[in-house]
Amino acid sequence: MNKRDLVLQVLDESEQQTYIPAAFFLHFDPQYHHGHVAIDKHLEYFRYTGMDFVKIQYETVFPFREEIRKPEDWLKMPLYGMDFYQDQVEIARGLVQAAGKETLVIMTLYSPFMCAGHTVGGDVLMDQIRVNPEPVKKGMETITESLRTFVRACIAAGVDGFYHSTQGGETGRLEGSSLFEECVKPFDLSLMNEINEKCEFNILHVCDYVDGYTDLTPFLDYPGDVVNCSLKLGEQHLSPQQVADTFGRPFMGGVERLGAILTGSSADVKGIVRDVLDSAPDRFILGADCTIPSTVNWENLKIAIQTVHNYRQ
Repeated sequence: MNKRDLVLQVLDESEQQTYIPAAFFLHFDPQYHHGHVAIDKHLEYFRYTGMDFVKIQYETVFPFREEIRKPEDWLKMPLYGMDFYQDQVEIARGLVQAAGKETLVIMTLYSPFMCAGHTVGGDVLMDQIRVNPEPVKKGMETITESLRTFVRACIAAGVDGFYHSTQGGETGRLEGSSLFEECVKPFDLSLMNEINEKCEFNILHVCDYVDGYTDLTPFLDYPGDVVNCSLKLGEQHLSPQQVADTFGRPFMGGVERLGAILTGSSADVKGIVRDVLDSAPDRFILGADCTIPSTVNWENLKIAIQTVHNYRQ
């Protein structure tokens, strides 16, 4: 089987998983964010590390808009069309053509909440939601429709699915608040339900890059064939098996992005991978809890991936 088949095997409950896939994600230097050089850098990274699918980094970030200074200003939010996304979609098309026959090609999809944060700044967005959520929701609707244009273009370009990153429900933000249910979740689900219907392989990423969580319950009904999140839950440290059981689907992760994978020796890397595998569920993909800093030595990632590939051989 090629890598495409081996990754999809994780979803097939009728067959025993005989191979553990692995993938780690990072942002490349800005000179590799656009055009053919972005395609080449993704392929170079994929080939060098030996990871099992191509995950396309999203670099077409929503621009900051100074005119949105108060909640009511969200009514001015523009609708971005294909001219805004064209470069990112062409990168996806190029990677599908180059690697799509041997492996899955997955596009990163930032949530509407995250794109709203890029638009005004994360702290400002939180203040605006708490002061007057209704006009902010109108802006979120516009952002969601913008992202829908991007999603549909990527699907037409041949991507196999999306790595959908969600924020907003962290402890220091809207965890436990009805505002999460009103201003974040409906827009997440609008996009995620669409990609879940049309794509073969989607990853739900509960992102803790800004802050952590003490409760993952609000995300249990989010679609996604695989869940990726941190194993830290408040004061608890979950096992990969616990996360898989909680979400009722395969888990991807286990490796702390700021731990030994970033600064450790080859022996350290092999050790952390083996520790993760000892507590891994039957259906599992090795990865990090979020994007690994770009300063990581690619050799460490290659060693981690080789270690997991050899685990059951």
